[in-house]
Amino acid sequence: MPFIQMEAGKYTKEQKEKLISGFTKLASETLGIPEDKFIVLLKENELDNWGTGGKMLSKVLAEQ
Repeated sequence: MPFIQMEAGKYTKEQKEKLISGFTKLASETLGIPEDKFIVLLKENELDNWGTGGKMLSKVLAEQ
């Protein structure tokens, strides 16, 4: 079974539904594999666990 994974910050339930549906549909159309064969995993991470430019992402976003 094809496996799709995305890691990012927190998602709303609505965003999760759209991502899972969209990833599955696009991959199915692109690869010619039925949608029911795909597994999608969304991994949520706290913004304090990410860093960019030597700073925690939560601080970078707060500064913007």
